[in-house]
Amino acid sequence: MTYILGLNAYHGDSSACLVKDGTLVAAAEEERFRRIKHWAGFPSEAIRYCLAEAKIGLGEVGHVAINQDSKANLWRKIGFTLSSRPDLGLVIDRIKNKKERANVREELARTFQGESFAGEVHEVEHHLAHLGSAFLVSPFDDAVVVSVDGFGDFASAAWGLGSGSEIRVEDKVYFPHSLGIFYQALTQYLGFPHYGDEYKVMGLAPYGEPKYLAEMRRIVQLRDDGSYRLNLDYFRHHKEKIDYEWENGEPRVGGLFSEALSELFGPARDKRDELTPHHKDIARSAQAMYEEAFFHLLNTLYQRHGLDRLALAGGCAMNSVANGKIFRNTPFKRIYIQSAAGDAGGAIGAACVAWHKVRKRSAIGPSPQPLSLAGTGGLSDNRGFVMDHAYWGPQFSNAELGRVLQARRAELDAQTCVTEEIADEAALCQRAAQAIADGQVIGWFQGRMEWGPRALGNRSILGDPRRADMKDILNLKIKRRESFRPFAPSILREAVPEWFETDDDVPFMMEVFQIRAEKRSQVPAVTHVDGSGRLQTVHRDTNPRYYRLIESFARQTGVPMVLNTSFNENEPVVCRPEEALDCFLRTRMDVLVLGDWMIVRDGTHG
Repeated sequence: MTYILGLNAYHGDSSACLVKDGTLVAAAEEERFRRIKHWAGFPSEAIRYCLAEAKIGLGEVGHVAINQDSKANLWRKIGFTLSSRPDLGLVIDRIKNKKERANVREELARTFQGESFAGEVHEVEHHLAHLGSAFLVSPFDDAVVVSVDGFGDFASAAWGLGSGSEIRVEDKVYFPHSLGIFYQALTQYLGFPHYGDEYKVMGLAPYGEPKYLAEMRRIVQLRDDGSYRLNLDYFRHHKEKIDYEWENGEPRVGGLFSEALSELFGPARDKRDELTPHHKDIARSAQAMYEEAFFHLLNTLYQRHGLDRLALAGGCAMNSVANGKIFRNTPFKRIYIQSAAGDAGGAIGAACVAWHKVRKRSAIGPSPQPLSLAGTGGLSDNRGFVMDHAYWGPQFSNAELGRVLQARRAELDAQTCVTEEIADEAALCQRAAQAIADGQVIGWFQGRMEWGPRALGNRSILGDPRRADMKDILNLKIKRRESFRPFAPSILREAVPEWFETDDDVPFMMEVFQIRAEKRSQVPAVTHVDGSGRLQTVHRDTNPRYYRLIESFARQTGVPMVLNTSFNENEPVVCRPEEALDCFLRTRMDVLVLGDWMIVRDGTHG
């Protein structure tokens, strides 16, 4: 029996996972325990959870795999330093960061005093970990593999082929060129300064027109081999020390764009300024430029290899708008993007890469049997585990939930809440579906917490997609976020082709598709301004209770979907029942369903 602990450490979205004999046991982001968005540092609490879930101690872990390798691309780093002569502070800062990150053993010893780790540490190059996080848990026996992000181990992208348990990296894009940095710099320019704000630009883009695409092409230049380069006149990261804060808190990144960008587009927007049509057009143009470069790479790789299966990872793989256009703009027919495509997912990639390395070296027994082959013709004997759901985090029994409610009885009584345990799942789902159909806002807390940034029906806030005012209701009662940001639909898998211009399976909410024109008026709350929706396909076998809830809503309304947004209020998605209850009590949510427990504010109505 071999346990491998996978880590994404000292970077945004720090995380940990545990793999047992090639099969994932547990995975979680550190932010869910620390309650600080995108928390960066050593993921000690996520590690504690993974070990507890497996009921093992640190001493039983045979290997630790981390998604960075200080030796990777070393000659590229030396060559850049010698040829570019960047600011000395930039060089010193990078050396200092590497030293701080060097010793995983010391971190484990500090965190788990009284326990010891005597196993092997594997440093897995950043993009190989990304590629492994997609391909090695995908249902594909072979596929084109692509990783695109900001930077990791001096590269911003990598691509190649996956076959069986092997990944062959063909080429990379190296520092200082990066599509992720391009998008992040434009995000900062548009007045969204926080780490991870790129999704706001993606949501804003449909409100504008690509009027500045010609200017964007001056910033990003495509090359014949499928890669791309930045016009570095518009950036600072390659020559100046940029403030990066990755240590034990919220990640912070200093300004990436140079004054030349403001000369090109006008003064940068302050985050307090109104969003004008000009800003919306820049957002649309930036998204269009990203898509142009992205599809240029994908089409080049298809022409080179002729494979129509694609495994995609990296922070840029979170661009669900572009992902939803892959079928339309490339010949790829099947796509796999796991639920934590960004840096958090590198923990799983590092662990899987290490597992196959150890297995081959030690001739450990056969891989586990495939969980789901999804019509691929079967997986290689060298690989069996498929990640077909995202539910790898903490869970709580109904008895534990009941004790939490009892301990908070006085607070519930103060807000005239009625609490009832409904052990009959059909009755519970019927009642919750009726509340949604009546226009109420439901907190839905079930089973194991999701892995990745998307709420996928276990830590979700739910509403009626038919109500044109539901978006405003949610923003007024709970979310308090920008009005241009859309809410997503969770839909029964078999209903997808009737409602969307696709029959693709999107279990992790990683792709945006057009809602059929004749259906849009029926679900205005989840239809974005351009007629699209970032759908989540819900399966009976991977989340039976959530499926049953939506099924019950469909019977009552004729609409086989609900509006789904993350269970939080300007904080990480809730992890524990106490956090769900806190969010319920401090907002104007109408109903909270914790496992079999239903808590209703007395007298609430739509």
